[in-house]
Amino acid sequence: MAGSLNKVMLIGNLGKDPEVRTFEGGGKIVRFSIATTENYNNRQGEKVTHTEWHNISVGRTGLADICEKYLKKGHKIFAEGRLKTRSWDDQNGVTKYSTEIQLDNMTMLTSREDAARLNQGGATAPDTSVVSEPIRKESLADPADDVDDLPF
Repeated sequence: MAGSLNKVMLIGNLGKDPEVRTFEGGGKIVRFSIATTENYNNRQGEKVTHTEWHNISVGRTGLADICEKYLKKGHKIFAEGRLKTRSWDDQNGVTKYSTEIQLDNMTMLTSREDAARLNQGGATAPDTSVVSEPIRKESLADPADDVDDLPF
């Protein structure tokens, strides 16, 4: 196969309201982070919850306008984009790196009723996290291959 693919698809909740930076030429960049949560049972039968935070950057004009206008803390979205790593030198000359997802497409998954409740403040986002069934040892091809606590 020739070529390569840089594609990210996530479903998660916004951790805070989007931040908007507007430039002199009229362009804008909208940034926010979303959390994805994985729930599973470890070998000891204890429930484990792992949350991963993803930085999102939106530069496309129409999509940036939609994100700025409609997204709020707690909203659930389906995000599609590509990974981009940026680097810069801080005040001490140390090179810093940041990896973010450049958003290409987004679908809002929060209902209008839930969005209205979130926008009024005081209400919290509904718990719509997906809890998957733990993988049973019987379903593994060879239990000897299962050397860590990860369910996959």
